[in-house]
Amino acid sequence: MSHVVLLGDSIFDNAAYVRPGEPDVVKQVRTKLPQDWQATLCAIDGAVTRDVERQLRTVPAGASHLIVSVGGNDGLRSVGILREAVRSVAEATGRLADVREQFARDYHMMLEAIMPHRLPVSLCTIYDARFPDPREQRLILAGLSLFNDVISREAFSRRLPLIDLRLICNGPDDYANPIEPSAKGGEKIASVIAQVVAGNTIFPRSQVFAH
Repeated sequence: MSHVVLLGDSIFDNAAYVRPGEPDVVKQVRTKLPQDWQATLCAIDGAVTRDVERQLRTVPAGASHLIVSVGGNDGLRSVGILREAVRSVAEATGRLADVREQFARDYHMMLEAIMPHRLPVSLCTIYDARFPDPREQRLILAGLSLFNDVISREAFSRRLPLIDLRLICNGPDDYANPIEPSAKGGEKIASVIAQVVAGNTIFPRSQVFAH
């Protein structure tokens, strides 16, 4: 029996944010998978990249696929840098480079802990979020591009499937609040996860060529 495990943060562990009576992401994944498949939530709301290694200890025996969505909370912890005063563009760029390099180390270490499990792994980008203040939204998108660059490079260098949540959750109704997926957004995420793990080839796919 195939068994999909969700690791990461509240992108998957979003039960606290959907409206009463609406399903969270893991319930929606279960409805999208073939009848004899299972799905388990090991992701934890509020988790950062370093927390995923702890989540791996809760992965059930018999897991067949790991889906990882993490990094948004790492970004939130660094958002204050976007509002700091600096004396030059070079100084600002240097501070952002420090943040990117730390996240790159953390994300690489996370994957080094995951890969020995020898299971198919899919990674998710961090989606765009929906902050009501246009200026804040613009700053957040600029900052998240540094984190998403790390995620995409890791995915492509390891030849792992990449689920681009920026393209999936692309409407205001996909968000329950500025940073959490709604039931509608969750359904879209669940549909793509099911396509990835079940090998659905209905939709054309992009290809990335790396050395």
